[in-house]
Amino acid sequence: MSASNNHSNQLISNRRKFLQTAVAGLAAPYVLQSNGLIIGKAQAATLPAVAEKDAVIAFGHSGPISDGGWTWKHHLGLEALKKTYPAAKYIEVESVPTSADATRTFRQFVSQRANLVFVSSYYGEFLSSVSDAAPKVAFFENYGRHLTSNMSGYWVEHWVPSYVIGVTAGLLTKSNKLGYVGSMPIPAIYESVNAFHLGARSVNPKVQTQVININSWFDPQAAAQAGSALIQGGADYLFGFMDEAAYLNVAQKAGVWASMWNADMRTSGPDSYVSAVIVDWREFYLDQMRKLLTGEWTGSQDFLLKPGVGVDRDAWGAKVPSEVSKQADDVRAKLLNGTLNPWKGEMLDAKGKVRIKAGESLQPFGWNWALEGVSGFPDA
Repeated sequence: MSASNNHSNQLISNRRKFLQTAVAGLAAPYVLQSNGLIIGKAQAATLPAVAEKDAVIAFGHSGPISDGGWTWKHHLGLEALKKTYPAAKYIEVESVPTSADATRTFRQFVSQRANLVFVSSYYGEFLSSVSDAAPKVAFFENYGRHLTSNMSGYWVEHWVPSYVIGVTAGLLTKSNKLGYVGSMPIPAIYESVNAFHLGARSVNPKVQTQVININSWFDPQAAAQAGSALIQGGADYLFGFMDEAAYLNVAQKAGVWASMWNADMRTSGPDSYVSAVIVDWREFYLDQMRKLLTGEWTGSQDFLLKPGVGVDRDAWGAKVPSEVSKQADDVRAKLLNGTLNPWKGEMLDAKGKVRIKAGESLQPFGWNWALEGVSGFPDA
């Protein structure tokens, strides 16, 4: 094995370690309960207004902008800032490793006099050690939990469109076997899988969902191999949380359905494409910039981009039957207007234990256990 491969494997190992301990190592104000995370807030502080010409905005990404998915969508947010606030200075670093090198990158942002730092993935102590030492710099960490007066977390209510997409899976499957290509067994993936599974079971109680985690957010070869293995195991509908379209290519060749994440990827599998969880961070980034410039920026905020605004399902694929898309859209409307709450119990975990009692509800953010009928996680 080459030195570069050893280095890559070590970075993956580091990333997995910190993401898997994201829940176990929660800092107050988060409290872990059996039904998810209860989100609290530390004491907030307002930073002084900054003139646009003096503003320095930094972005740190876990992947390459060219991924066409997660990092690219955050990059579009940066481009929106440049267009709206052209006098500010912008710094962008791609593929920041989850290691001590990340800390050096974030320290460099501070030394470059950044006023506002957006980190589009979770880095834990690699970032918090820097933010704690720079109280006059505003930080945002995607899926972050270390809320302080100058550090905020932001995420997206992706479980709503995931549930809607699950409805299509339950209606379209013939084998009653669904496949999911994920990164690693962390809350973000549990949130996605469980919501998808719930949506499918709402219209087809017989479905089973098999998960294969590939220990990476961006590994087209591994994602394609996982998709192939799931199809060989009988899955005729694939879903996942990847930054690119590799498993959609596999679905297209195999003649099975697939839904994606981040962006419209139908050109990679036009006959198989059902939809995607589409995220749009632009308004969020613009709003934070406006608050910084007007002196309204307040730390210790926890943001969940809302369904129908910052996150939604993509337009339906060309081959999706109209009766399927209509039924899924009826469910979407009920989720958005609050007349449907699929997060109510009774809910059993993959081992048959009651996790949510009848009449009780969970908050999907921070979900860290697999539902009954889901396999492939360590606890399933």
